[in-house]
Amino acid sequence: MEKIGFGGGCHWCTEAVFQALRGVHVVRQGWIKSLPPFDTFSEAVLVDFEPCEIDLATLIEVHLRTHASQSEHSFRTKYRSAVYVFDERQSEFANRALRELQQAFDAPLITEVMPFDGFRPSEPRIQNYYLQNPERPFCKNYIDPKLALLRRKFKRFAKTNDDEAGERASEAESVTP
Repeated sequence: MEKIGFGGGCHWCTEAVFQALRGVHVVRQGWIKSLPPFDTFSEAVLVDFEPCEIDLATLIEVHLRTHASQSEHSFRTKYRSAVYVFDERQSEFANRALRELQQAFDAPLITEVMPFDGFRPSEPRIQNYYLQNPERPFCKNYIDPKLALLRRKFKRFAKTNDDEAGERASEAESVTP
């Protein structure tokens, strides 16, 4: 199992996107900080994934395509576009992936590779937001289109309804005494 962090847009959206991928086993929603000058906490997720099921390059591309990875805006402190890495190997790989993926985008990517330096989880009441609130207007307007893109462009990695039912059954079994 490997760990990586992603920040870009609302962590409700980012959480839902990564929860919908095969090979991603844990998504922790919250706030991540890096080293100065990026040492303020910004909305993000930590993702635990199995590299033999989904590779880091795919995760980075999914991230770039599901948030405004080419847009500088006034909320970038709260919504920093970043890949948070845990070691030099991840840093080199992520930087190379961003350079290679840039060719597929019309405008320059603003996403930066940053060393992970801290995490604060979101309040429990807003974690797993989409899974608990799929019919809410925010989910319909912002998250559903990202999940539709995921199923269209990354079909091989998108969880199916059968995958999700199996996970719910496994979770229920794990809490049964």
